[in-house]
Amino acid sequence: MKKILTMQDLSCVGQCSLTVALPILSAYGIETCVLPTAILSNHTMFKSWSYLDLTLEIDNIFREWKNNGFKFDAFLLGYLGKKELASVAEKCFDEFSAENAKIIIDPVFGDNGKLYGGFDLDYVAAMRKLIKRADIILPNVTEACFLTGTAYRENHDGYFVCELEKELAKLTDAKIIITGVESNDGMIGEWIYGKKQGEILWHELLPVKKHGTGDIFASVFTANYLLGKGVHNSCNIAAKFVSDCIKKTDQGHFYGVNFERILKRTNTNE
Repeated sequence: MKKILTMQDLSCVGQCSLTVALPILSAYGIETCVLPTAILSNHTMFKSWSYLDLTLEIDNIFREWKNNGFKFDAFLLGYLGKKELASVAEKCFDEFSAENAKIIIDPVFGDNGKLYGGFDLDYVAAMRKLIKRADIILPNVTEACFLTGTAYRENHDGYFVCELEKELAKLTDAKIIITGVESNDGMIGEWIYGKKQGEILWHELLPVKKHGTGDIFASVFTANYLLGKGVHNSCNIAAKFVSDCIKKTDQGHFYGVNFERILKRTNTNE
């Protein structure tokens, strides 16, 4: 059984970050260990929230992991929340990687051409350095633009995304998957770049956007990739999972998607 460590925040209410990564990865039969970077009462799409920074506890956690000889076959990084945690993540890779461990980074910090609240260009710079350690990165178009210093465009034509990928390839040797690429004819997809060639996988673009779908995509993709499904098949499975989640979400459920309704059908043969 594969053992993965996912490092991101824990929102006590709200279907995102660890509250989706843990159940989804586990449902695929992957032993899922967690490193919560912070505890939030609820995610930041609500009108108010509390925030407990766990950075000071991580050294204690690492000490005990070392004492117990823990190693991980893979890492999935999502919302870290502060730039200092990028160096903590690198320390984690150095000390707790099993042989040939895979590092998958979803550099969560923005969307729709803007940074999320609480993030700044110093955080972007820290992520720009961290993705050098990755085997696969999963930025959305906004994050790819900030990482490369490219002006954001709402029109994601092939030339624009291809040039964006080439700039990202100067920053990391990782396989690059840009998510949330939208076409002019009602499609959404992932632009996959590797071995100096790019291609896009298109899917139906639903007329609604929901919080946490990027975290769900990253979790389903990672699970299938670790189970040997390959990059393209894993992207297709993850995209369908997200689409099905949105379609099954109750009307008026504003803060996420009802992924639990889709998760119960999941198995490693899907």
